[in-house]
Amino acid sequence: MNKNYYAVIMAGGVGSRFWPMSTAQFPKQFHDMLGTGSTLIQKTVGRFEKIIPSENILIATNKKYEKLVFEQLPRITPKQLLLEPAMRNTAPCILYSAFKIYNENPEGILIIAPSDHWIEDEHEFLNNVQTAFNFCAENDALLTLGIKPSEPNTGYGYIKFSASENAIKKVTDFTEKPDLETAEQFLKSGDYLWNAGIFVWSAKSILKAFETHLPEMYALFSKGENLYNTALETQFIETNYAFSKNISIDFGIMEKAENVCLYIAC
Repeated sequence: MNKNYYAVIMAGGVGSRFWPMSTAQFPKQFHDMLGTGSTLIQKTVGRFEKIIPSENILIATNKKYEKLVFEQLPRITPKQLLLEPAMRNTAPCILYSAFKIYNENPEGILIIAPSDHWIEDEHEFLNNVQTAFNFCAENDALLTLGIKPSEPNTGYGYIKFSASENAIKKVTDFTEKPDLETAEQFLKSGDYLWNAGIFVWSAKSILKAFETHLPEMYALFSKGENLYNTALETQFIETNYAFSKNISIDFGIMEKAENVCLYIAC
């Protein structure tokens, strides 16, 4: 396996849409929602272990879920756990992971993925991930995976892309959960995909994007650049994390950057 490949699995959500099964104390990623014998987070980790070294899989979650993670993923070490001491959306957590990975391996290529996705064709999905890794290893790009919409669903975000013969498309616009009429127009145009919330980039590229588009957040986390992967990392995060801006990666980076690309995953 390629030692430069990393996964950051986002497992801090409370899954409120799946209440009462999913609760703040025991959210959906820790449930076997479909009766497969494995919880969603276990399925996600197992999926990525097929192409990414196990020790390069990081779990980003709220501090209160630490025990659940270790119970369900006994091979995960404390070094692989990114504990968020405060709820600050996805951008701070992703920046934290990028600094941590870059500190260990400046050539690192990251995939950022939710812990609660169900992937029907895992073989095809992993082929798509490999294509994305190959592209981001050679290009200064922020790549997102898109899904062909099967219906005008208003519960998903949409990504518009420019026409191209290449497999990798240029992203031209993001739209958050449109109304039904707009979603129907998107579907008819053929120029929009569902936003899967899965991203691939090099550690270098995403750090550069944060420095450009969220400079205050970058400055905050860069104060600990010599502390990541040391015994002082936890204390630095405990002290500073709550000062970061509460913003998603979509609003903070993806909607601003010029080098955003898209790969049609399925």
